[in-house]
Amino acid sequence: MTTFTVWKFDGPERADRAALVLRDAARDGLVKILDHAVVSWPEGAEHPTTKHSHDENKRGAGWGAFWGVLVGALFFVPVAGGVAGAAIGALAKSTEDVGITKQQLETIRTEVTEGSSALFIVTEEGDLDRLGERFHGMEKKLIATNLTEGERDILIETFGGA
Repeated sequence: MTTFTVWKFDGPERADRAALVLRDAARDGLVKILDHAVVSWPEGAEHPTTKHSHDENKRGAGWGAFWGVLVGALFFVPVAGGVAGAAIGALAKSTEDVGITKQQLETIRTEVTEGSSALFIVTEEGDLDRLGERFHGMEKKLIATNLTEGERDILIETFGGA
């Protein structure tokens, strides 16, 4: 099953560190990363920056477009209620096939703020227990996933970050 998750980190550089841990885990065969992106929002910056990695070449271009649309709609649309709501509504329509809801998009938009960062990950096949060990001690918060409630609870139990 393809899993989409978004992890929030306090500090604009911490999601980059988590991405390195994730790539090392993939090299060790603990997870198959289809793609990932890091959103970093340094203190004083007007908008966050996004780094996208083409983890799987045959799908890289498609995910790159997805990350661009997702991050653009979430963080570069004016915050005025009606405009932001319309943008998130339109984005929710285009992301529902991957299991990302409007509520999750709104949560991502409100959680990822100046002085924080987020790791957006699309994975398949993972050894959650061993992968969780790699992320032990990193302060993080799961803010979005397409997993069921039961699967989400297992993920939080394994990785921490309520």
